[in-house]
Amino acid sequence: MIKIFKTNVTHATDGNHLLENVLQQKYPHFKINFDLEDCDKILRIDGSDFDSNELVTLMDTYGFLCEELH
Repeated sequence: MIKIFKTNVTHATDGNHLLENVLQQKYPHFKINFDLEDCDKILRIDGSDFDSNELVTLMDTYGFLCEELH
């Protein structure tokens, strides 16, 4: 299942830090990437059995907004 989120991550260094040190640690078997060139600063997560609200809370913990797009 692929879920797409709008974020306020604007810098590649922030995105890389989140990917390497937070998201891939929490979801090691998922495919995760940012599209920071998109106007919504998209975060895509491809994996099974995860809670979108948990991800939103995790991003908030690191000071970033995250909202699932439907």
